[in-house]
Order: sequence, then C-alpha cells, then structure tokens
Amino acid sequence: MDRVSPTRRPAGRARGYQRWRNLAFFHWVVPSSLVRALVPRELEIDEFEGKTYVGLVPFLMQGVRPAWVPEAMAFEFLETNVRCYVHVDGGDPGVYFFSLDAASRIAVATARTVWGLPYHYSDMTLRQDGPGIHYTVRRRSEPNARLDVTWRSGELLGASEPGTLEHFLFERYLLHTVHRGRVYSGQVHHPPYPVQLAEVDAFEDGLLPAAGIELGGPPELCHYAAGVDVEIFDLAPR
Repeated sequence: MDRVSPTRRPAGRARGYQRWRNLAFFHWVVPSSLVRALVPRELEIDEFEGKTYVGLVPFLMQGVRPAWVPEAMAFEFLETNVRCYVHVDGGDPGVYFFSLDAASRIAVATARTVWGLPYHYSDMTLRQDGPGIHYTVRRRSEPNARLDVTWRSGELLGASEPGTLEHFLFERYLLHTVHRGRVYSGQVHHPPYPVQLAEVDAFEDGLLPAAGIELGGPPELCHYAAGVDVEIFDLAPR
C-alpha cells in the first residue's frame, strides 16, 4: 500500500488553516473483530504487521480559521479524538473517528452539521509544567465520557520513517467517514510530526468505553509531538 503519497500536499487551495499543539498519541493493540464491528463496512481495517490499533489523541487547536478569515480572527480550543486506522479498497490509508470531543460549541455544531462527524461539546483543560502536561475532558452529554491524564514528554525521535510503526500511527493525512452508505474523504497537509517518546503518570479514561471499546488499562504506546501547522482541504464524496 502506498503510504507516502497521502503525505504530499494535494493540488489546489486549502479550505482552512490550523495549528496543532501539545499532541499526545496513546495507542492500544486490540482484536480486529472489535474494531470491525464498530467501523462501517465500506471501510477496511488497516493493520500493521497483523495488529490492529486504536488511538486516543488529546491536543490543542490554535489559529483555527477558514481560508477567507484573517489570522487575527482565528480561535483556539482543545480537542480529543478516539480513532482507528482504515483504508479504502486497498489504498488511501487514513483514520476513522469513533468520537471527537471539542471545547468549542461553534466547532462542534459546524462539524456535526456540515460534515456529519461525531463531535461532542465538552469541558476541557490543559495545564503544562515543563515537560509535564495534565489534560482533562468532561463530555457535557455523557458524564461518564471523560478523560483525566498526565504525561511527560521524553526522548526526541524526530520524523517517522516510512515502513515503521511510528509512521503507520502518526503520519495519517486522510480522514474517511461514511454517510448514507457513501464514503467521504478529506485531506490535511503538514510537516512530519516531531515525535517524542512520552511517559504516562496518571490515566483515567471513559472516552474509549463510550465509543464501545473496553480496554481496562493504560495505553501500551505513548508518544508526544510539540506541534505542526496544518492546511485543511475539503471533505468530499469519493
């Protein structure tokens, strides 16, 4: 499967701009059957060396704006996604979101109405102390759908090389979703993540169980990236 072409900038003008900061990447290996039951049949599960992964990614969104809005009017908010890795008919490796929590009513309403994505409005906090970050999520509509995690960034790994597990997990530039039986795909573009190892000091999660994924333990893989500047392109039917 070609995993390099999606990392290249697509032709045309970007629809919007964002800056993603303080990203944590928490991953677990799960039974493929568990993910298969939750993902629309139009999408195929993408595996690495026969293993299926689910991820939890909390981060800060800054400079969020459509292309026609000046930088001075951009806004910021916290966002967290629960995701897995999929492809379409043997190509276009991307992500499928089980849920996205955001601390912005505007972002949630827009994403749900315009793109049909499973966004939820949540109370969220981020506190940083040197290499340590404490991050919380409390979903307004589901009291048990919450996250309370503290992590520390560590050794810098740098950009991930194609063919590695890190590249498989992090360098994902396509979003796939299904609406009324039709696959819609959208693309982003940014430099490769400056990946670091990370260590979790405390972890309490209800977001994965709320998505139907019962794991019962802390993440098996923990990474961090200080941030990337992102161009957003249209979500469109295939």
